[in-house]
Amino acid sequence: MKASPKSAGARSAGPASTSAGARSADAASAGTTSADPTSSGGKSARAKSAAAPRAAGDARAFALALAAALCCVAALLGFGAALEGYSHWQHPPGLLGARGIPRALAFNLLGYVGPGLVLAWVAWRLAEAARGQRALARIGAWLWLWSALAWAAQGIVVLDPRDLDAQASRLHALAWLLWWLAFAPGAALLAWSALAAPAWRRFGAIALAAAAVVGLAVIAADARLVPAAPAQRVALLAWLAAYLAAARAPR
Repeated sequence: MKASPKSAGARSAGPASTSAGARSADAASAGTTSADPTSSGGKSARAKSAAAPRAAGDARAFALALAAALCCVAALLGFGAALEGYSHWQHPPGLLGARGIPRALAFNLLGYVGPGLVLAWVAWRLAEAARGQRALARIGAWLWLWSALAWAAQGIVVLDPRDLDAQASRLHALAWLLWWLAFAPGAALLAWSALAAPAWRRFGAIALAAAAVVGLAVIAADARLVPAAPAQRVALLAWLAAYLAAARAPR
């Protein structure tokens, strides 16, 4: 008995259609795998998208910290040059904002209050970033926040050059004391905590070096081993550099 051409064509077309269907199914499964958001490509895309806002935030924090540091230094240099008889080798920075000094309010805002508040925000961000670190790191970051607020306070409780024993002058000296006494131990705590966090080791080294410079400059000036005015400016520059490094610390 002869097979009909139709049945033969159906039998010959069967394997071809089966293989074609298998190929299309494989292609569909491959497309599904590549589009699956749980695949490695999807995970890396999500990681990149999450890292982008963090990187932008770090860049914004560094830009603000840099602007605050430059504003502080520019105010010290500019108002110092504008005040007749003022010398950076003989007079403290606080004299530019003292009572009765021309443009004292402007200097206090640009040299003390504004930079101090911005750097306090940088220290607050550092405390938030230290949540995954040791408890000592969070304590050190909070000490840095108090140091920045103490710097801002020097522009609010100003010196009275006619009476250095007046209450305002004493409060200004207290704010200066709190400024460096909060900063140096905080830097030591941050540097110690950085030993257990490889991503923070560079920042920890900068913080420790800045604390050493600030502490030595202030103590040497109080002991009259070096002129007080230049030592205060060296301490200020080291302090500003440490906060710039804090703004770049990994989160």
